Amino acid sequence: MTWLRILREIVRSGLTIEETRLEPLLALRTAAGVALVIGPALWLVSPEYAASAALGAYSAGAATFQRTWRPRKVIALAAGAGLALSTFVGYLAAGRLVTFLPLLAAWAFAAGMAWALGSTAGIVAATTVGSMLVTITLPTSVGRALEHAGVIALGGVAQAVLILLFPVRRWGAHRDALADALAAVADHARRLRHDPTAPFDPEPLMTARDAAAVTPSQARTRPPVLHGPRGLAERILPVVAALADPDVGAPAEGPGRDRARELLGAAADVLDAAARSIRRGTPAEVPPGSADVLRIDEEDEVLQGPARQAAERLVELLAEALEIARSGGARDQAPTPPGSASAQFLVRPTMLRLLPVVVRAVRRELRRDSPVFRHAVRLAAVATIGYLIASRLPVGHGYWAPIASVMVMRPDFHRTYARAVGRLAGTLAGVALATGIVRALGPDAHVFGALAVVSAALAYTVLRTGYAYSQCFTAAYVVFLLGMGGQAWEQTVPERVVLTLLGGVLAMLAYVVFPAWETPRLPDRLADWLAADGRYAAAVLRSYAEPTREHRADMRRALLASREARAAWQDAYDRARREPVRPRGLTSREAEDAQEALKGFDRAAMLMESHVPRADSRSVPQAEEFAEALEADTAQAADAVREHRNPDWRRTRKALHAWEGATEDRSPVLRRGVELQKRALDDLATAVSRTPLERDVGSAREEQRVRAAGAAEDDGSGPPHGGG
Repeated sequence: MTWLRILREIVRSGLTIEETRLEPLLALRTAAGVALVIGPALWLVSPEYAASAALGAYSAGAATFQRTWRPRKVIALAAGAGLALSTFVGYLAAGRLVTFLPLLAAWAFAAGMAWALGSTAGIVAATTVGSMLVTITLPTSVGRALEHAGVIALGGVAQAVLILLFPVRRWGAHRDALADALAAVADHARRLRHDPTAPFDPEPLMTARDAAAVTPSQARTRPPVLHGPRGLAERILPVVAALADPDVGAPAEGPGRDRARELLGAAADVLDAAARSIRRGTPAEVPPGSADVLRIDEEDEVLQGPARQAAERLVELLAEALEIARSGGARDQAPTPPGSASAQFLVRPTMLRLLPVVVRAVRRELRRDSPVFRHAVRLAAVATIGYLIASRLPVGHGYWAPIASVMVMRPDFHRTYARAVGRLAGTLAGVALATGIVRALGPDAHVFGALAVVSAALAYTVLRTGYAYSQCFTAAYVVFLLGMGGQAWEQTVPERVVLTLLGGVLAMLAYVVFPAWETPRLPDRLADWLAADGRYAAAVLRSYAEPTREHRADMRRALLASREARAAWQDAYDRARREPVRPRGLTSREAEDAQEALKGFDRAAMLMESHVPRADSRSVPQAEEFAEALEADTAQAADAVREHRNPDWRRTRKALHAWEGATEDRSPVLRRGVELQKRALDDLATAVSRTPLERDVGSAREEQRVRAAGAAEDDGSGPPHGGG
């Protein structure tokens, strides 16, 4: 994309309202935590002290709205502790620039590296940098610094206590993740009725698996319904794909296809009902007609062969989903204590055992080409430079500039720029709104304290609907806190607007000077996905060659690795399409064609997985030779994609030719899967194979196509097209 189109997209993205379910009860409870800290501090100490104390409660409360699978009270306590520590350490070094700037740079770098642990850790760590910048100006002695740190930590404790005393949708995020997985499979079944080769995005299943990992203490209290349905969705997915496929499942037309559509529609209804039951924790109604469809007549059933096998397997699996829907999840037995059956749940390390995990994650990202490492360098540089610039300006509260930079910066280009736009727009709106209220009401610390709590509640309510809208109420919250502390709005409001603009500009410039573009890394991501897919397909074939429990376990591990590689590619591809960078190695059209080819390869392996023989079934020895050739060729082709060479499927063709010449016939499903795999590999080779001249011409054509699309959009003569 060109810079002009990118900037227009960034403005739209920064001001977009995201469709999400509001959670007013959570917002009300979290705002009550802010009130519990502001009220006593305002009454017993002073308005200035209350304004300082509000920081910990507000930031700890905001941290609990991040998407994480750990208990919210643990997140609140961890955020409060981190904010308190950064406040105290910052004060100790705040006397001189020669001591404070190195500490600020080191702390900001560590906060940037926290993204190696995930977005929640990165966002919470960024708030500790803001806390260090704000509160070091408040204490007057080491003792006072300890008091401020203690009050800030108390804000996290207050939020944690409220979460413990007034739970709102406990395990709600886990229920939503599991329900979304079942609903995704239901939606896939509906699409298969009209498009038998419709692709499936495994992200909901990956999210459900991530949510299923719990600590031993969580395993003891996890609701029974969160134990088994995820595996049920995993087993149903390949079965519905096999049933819908016109070559290995129901025929392309006729009574068999009509019967398959009935079964797929009934499966979608049952899975949706199970999803509603899990989400709400209550029994859900299943349409009576859907339950009637799920009966296989031994004499009059129109489906035969592999299609009938898939239908029988689907009915068997949906019986479990029906039981979940009708019972509201109460059918499961109580969880087994983790000490005796720790292998029955996915283990998540406790907070006390996270240190080795943190060290390994950070060590993996300590390299120059890592987006996380480059984000940490940018964060450290912008925080120190912004602090230096703002300290030289003739304004007060200069820390607002580096805070704005730190809070909008993300490891990728698009989110950083979109958040900068959203923060500026939200700040302008919030400051204007709050300033009007301040002028109308006049100075009253208690009224401003109440308005600050209301603003916090509104900010929490819209936190997930868009950064600009939450920032609007956050800016109003800050204005009311300053008014409560006795600050003159005539001075603080213009300063905040100017410094927010300065911080946003610094964040944007930092990404231009030291970027971490995804576009050049697309060949590597594609190669990783290809190699992982090759291992998964080979594992499926080995389960045909020798149907053992060990091979099934290998197939499961390979499937999970393939999904992770696919998710990494999709994330990189989506980011690359929104970067103002010329394609390098892969044009956008080649990347799209290669993606479709590998999705077809995935689908072929999934179809074969749906009919993997049982342990006592007849083996297919030739499948082992083909698996070896396929795994070797895909690994070599992955290296070729990384080095911009053309892939070669010589071993695969040779093994397939030998297999076709064998006297032993293959099953229809296996034959169809191998044909689809061969076709997908040929499509992939066509997508990425070019001569040097073709590469030069292709890059020039890609650039011309992007420019033409941009001109068409400017003229209103055509729709926008994604670029590389």
